[in-house]
Amino acid sequence: MSELKLSYFGYACAPYLNTPESIELKKSWINSKNIEKLFFVTGTFSSESKSYFSDSTNHYLLAKFKDNAQISKDLAIHNQDKTSFVFNVTDDLFQREVQGETNFVSVYYLEYGDDGEDLQEIANLLLKRDKIEIAWLGYMNTFCLNPIKFAFPYSKNIVMIEVASQKSYQSLKKYCDQTRRDVSRKGLSLTNLMSLSILEQLK
Repeated sequence: MSELKLSYFGYACAPYLNTPESIELKKSWINSKNIEKLFFVTGTFSSESKSYFSDSTNHYLLAKFKDNAQISKDLAIHNQDKTSFVFNVTDDLFQREVQGETNFVSVYYLEYGDDGEDLQEIANLLLKRDKIEIAWLGYMNTFCLNPIKFAFPYSKNIVMIEVASQKSYQSLKKYCDQTRRDVSRKGLSLTNLMSLSILEQLK
């Protein structure tokens, strides 16, 4: 009997390097029915995550996709020498209406797994931050032509939030940093992996 493979939606984050591979991937995603939204973003990695992803760059394509199997095929075809990330959503912490367009996405990881009570407490703390419209749980896959030196050990414990606000990138990063500190004060570990500031919507 063949194994049933689950399909997940989520976000893919691919480096935009002005290379033929990047340009072709951008065209492919603009025309793909699998891509709901496509953004050009600036990426900032935390000091904790840079030891794992030292090949990080400044600009990325951020694609909101419907089916992770198709995204994996796209990134395998257009693989690059800097790491691409796929964040597959397995569960919602919450979704709600917030005024304004999404213009900042922050990705975190939990160091100690996904205890149900801890996740509920994290969700309650995130809900108190009025600019956060969506918080998701999921796992991460990566694609890169060059092997990663150190395997990232927290890829199954990803928390992703979308923030809607017209404030500056620096202001929103401080907002998310404060959110993370609020969680830490409760004795819960929520570490920043990357912050993505939306510069332009391409689709």
